[in-house]
Amino acid sequence: MTDRLIALGDDLERAARKDLRRHSRRRRRVLGGAAALAVLLPGGALASSLLSSEDVARSMPAGTKFLVGTTPACEVVRAGIEYTCTIKGDFKSEIDGSLEDTVEPTVDASKHVNGGCRSESADGRTWRCYVGEEAVREKIIGPDFLGAYAPAPGVG
Repeated sequence: MTDRLIALGDDLERAARKDLRRHSRRRRRVLGGAAALAVLLPGGALASSLLSSEDVARSMPAGTKFLVGTTPACEVVRAGIEYTCTIKGDFKSEIDGSLEDTVEPTVDASKHVNGGCRSESADGRTWRCYVGEEAVREKIIGPDFLGAYAPAPGVG
């Protein structure tokens, strides 16, 4: 999604430069507002589309290989930000011992890291998941990892 927004921004900037050379100051303000909306609205639409409990649940096995084949079920704690998820189904973690406080990334349908989760139980059945920058603030993922392309679920 970031590449798409960058390309959209570049196109808008070229069009704005061309248009600004020919038109009045008032026209510039209108075009600037339209450009800002064009960039902000897709981002808002993307954020809202990633924030359902079902999307968060799907993003868990997409980000973590040992959760592939499980059925996470998530509940909203803070809409669009924080979720509690319970894992149903068998899995075998590559981590020996307790999974409590283990952190794992989450990956959206476009195969980009969209947040992360922290295990709240030794058996890895209960997780607290955070979307976007909140996952960075919670120190689950680093700022450079958020939005990174993740073509396959991670291991370790």
